[in-house]
Amino acid sequence: MISNQILQNTIDGLKGITRIDLCIIDVEGKVLAATFPEADKYMEPALAFVESPADSQVVNGYQFFKVFDDHQLEYILLANGDSDDVYMVGKIASFQIQNLLVAYKERFDKDNFIKNLLLDNLLLVDIYNRAKKLHIDTEAKRVIFIIETSHEKDSAALDNVRNLLGGKSRDFVTAVDEKNIIVVKELSEKDGNKELEKMAKDMLDLLRSEGGDEQVHIAYGTIVNDIKEVSKSYKEAKLALDVGKIFFSEKDIVAYTTLGIGRLIYQLPLPLCKMFIKEIFEAKSPDDFDEETLTTINKFFENSLNVSETSRQLYIHRNTLVYRLDKLQKSTGLDLRVFEDAITFKIALMVVKYMKYMESLEY
Repeated sequence: MISNQILQNTIDGLKGITRIDLCIIDVEGKVLAATFPEADKYMEPALAFVESPADSQVVNGYQFFKVFDDHQLEYILLANGDSDDVYMVGKIASFQIQNLLVAYKERFDKDNFIKNLLLDNLLLVDIYNRAKKLHIDTEAKRVIFIIETSHEKDSAALDNVRNLLGGKSRDFVTAVDEKNIIVVKELSEKDGNKELEKMAKDMLDLLRSEGGDEQVHIAYGTIVNDIKEVSKSYKEAKLALDVGKIFFSEKDIVAYTTLGIGRLIYQLPLPLCKMFIKEIFEAKSPDDFDEETLTTINKFFENSLNVSETSRQLYIHRNTLVYRLDKLQKSTGLDLRVFEDAITFKIALMVVKYMKYMESLEY
């Protein structure tokens, strides 16, 4: 429910206003937050007060109050002093914490709903019924961002991301595993691919400035117009994150719409990939090509099969490049100057990259 840090911040703020020391103890006698150092000595009186039928009483100069969550005793609040003013401050503090419990319970319910929505765990009729009860717009434009950092997630990390991303009430920040943080972002009517890229970049810059040298990668799906399609955008973002690690490792932001042929290759079974590579390269593997040949191939593809521009960027004579391409054709049977052969070769290189990545996961 409410983190100890939130409780501590709450009573610190109240003490700053009233100058009255406060303490919060749970029903098992554990001190959760306090504004004075000797709070531990009130653990036993607090446990005795739990069993008392009274909702408030004075013990050793402190006012004791019970804080309920839907008729269930949740906390014991202590306020230093036995005057009427201290009693009033204690009642205000209890009321404030009770409201926090209600707010956090609602957020928990919404978080639980969003998680089940992302994972496709809800029937269509349940999606609309629960969304209505939780006051969530079912027809808003939304997109899913997945944020992956170099450390495992905890509740504190989620709260940090919520705070960093502005805490917009119509957005949701959650997690369905320990690896990634998921942002369900509500969009305006004018938001498109350009705006999504900017949002992702702003998130990346914000998280990096907060986390120092931490590695951050962001992937996002396509825009959906109905709440029932949110899981579709999530699956796309997840695929973009996975495929991006293989074919776009140099990028920190990957959009599902930019995956191209990579997303098709990612869904191929490994035996089929091995068969394809064997047919294309026979006994030779792309791993056997020397660094010079691989650099030449990659630069040639970067320059859209333009011989003149590739030779200029490699600082070699045009004839030298033609010689390397002829040599490659003799060893593989593929002429990269021919569009169809170039496509076959490009796909083969991507398939090899995919195979190597998948094999690395097995170790």
